[in-house]
Order: sequence, then C-alpha cells, then structure tokens
Amino acid sequence: MKTLDIPNDLSARKQIIARHFASASDYDQHASIQQTVCQYLLENIAHTKQSSVLEVGAGTGQMTRLLAAHIYSQRWLINELCTEQTTILQSILPTADIAIGDAETMELEGIHSLIVSANAVQWFDNPLNFVTQSAHRLQTSGQLLFSTFTPNNFLQIKALTGQGLDYPDITEWQSVLTNAGFEHIELSIERFDLPFISPYAVLKHMKLTGVSTSQTQVQSNSTQPFMWTKAGLQQFESEYWQHFSAKTEDGHPCVNLTYEVLTVSAFKP
Repeated sequence: MKTLDIPNDLSARKQIIARHFASASDYDQHASIQQTVCQYLLENIAHTKQSSVLEVGAGTGQMTRLLAAHIYSQRWLINELCTEQTTILQSILPTADIAIGDAETMELEGIHSLIVSANAVQWFDNPLNFVTQSAHRLQTSGQLLFSTFTPNNFLQIKALTGQGLDYPDITEWQSVLTNAGFEHIELSIERFDLPFISPYAVLKHMKLTGVSTSQTQVQSNSTQPFMWTKAGLQQFESEYWQHFSAKTEDGHPCVNLTYEVLTVSAFKP
C-alpha cells in the first residue's frame, strides 16, 4: 500500500480529510458535478486578465486547469491540503507558487485580484470565516468567487445515517458577505439528483470522490467516527430503496443522491 505524505501540522480532522482525498486516485472520473461547478465558476470570473490569483483547495486541479487555459495572471498562488497533488498542480501552472497546507490556518501571502475556490470551503472547520479571510486578502475591486454546498447536500445520507457536514445556509452566507463589506453579491443554488443502480453504488461513488461516511462526513464537533456494520449496511440499503427510490429516464429502478450547490460571487469595494 502506498504511503501517503500527510502534513503533520494539520489537525487530526484535516489529516483524515487529506488522507481520503489523497487516496481518491480516480476522483476526476467520478466528480462530474464538481467539474460542472468549476465550469460555472470560470464563466463567472469578471476579468480574464488578473494581477494575482489565489486558488484555495485546488485538489486534483479541475479548476486549476480551467484557470490556466482561460485566465491570464501576473502571479498565481495555488493552495492545496494534500502534498500528493503538488506535482500535478505545478505541471498545470509551472509558474505558480504551490502552498500545501490548511488554508484556514496558514499564511497565504499577497493581495489578490481574484480569489477562487471550487468545492473545498465546506471542509473548513469554520466555512463562513473564509469570507472574512478573503476580504483581507483581496485588493480593491477584487473578486471573491467560490462554490460550496447547502444543508440539502447528500440529504439521503443525512436522513439515513445522521452523518454529514454542517453546511451554512444561503442566508448565513449573505449575512457574512454583507458584514465583511462585499458588494455586488450574487448567490445561486442548483440541485443535481444523480441516479445510481443501488445504495451501495452511492457509497462507492462517495468514496471515489474523497467522501467517507465513516470519517470525513462526521460533524467536526463529533468525537466518535461513524462505523458501518453488516446489519447497519443492510438496513441502510433497505431504507434507501424505501425512501429514495426513483426511475432512470429509460424506466429502470434507481436511487438518487442529491448534490445541492451554492455558488457565490462578490467584490471588495
């Protein structure tokens, strides 16, 4: 088994998150919703020419590739939690500075014209604080652009297991953005219901995209990790079919997994 290089200055919870994402080697093949969100973010960047771009939580580089292909910047600073992603991110943007570590606690130097983050902020211990941090890191007229998820994300998993991240709702995001002094605030929500052939296929999809109900999906203030048992898994599958069964477009039985995405664009006056 490959030994993962996890920064030892991370909190125990962030080490778990980093380990799961570092192990999700097929992430890009299965993270279709995340890729769609990245494309949406790209289309909402106000200016294709930037003085300095900070990307937070770059992961496998889904958003980084789009930025490299469509945005010109004099300076790039790319942040990522997992050391394993350094080589791929550097290959996408050879001139970028790569900052490996926890964006919540590390110093990300510079004042930027664009701060962008795709599908990462929900893993913060305090997601709303990302707005406050970004306000200090943006230059005048700079844009903050990011995606996260709403409390309805993975609603089926929460309903059946009681596990899930504590996502702020849209009113909380609106409030913190206003209080931080941002202007031209735009928030939008889009829901995706992904069909799967079975509840087990749902769990496999989550694992392949770095999400685990056994650990990383546990609330950050929980002390006990969620553990599957054979009986618990059987009950989960039965109840999933009972409560969340659906049919595909061609009429075959399936179960859905809900992604509900919140995208935010705002400018520092």
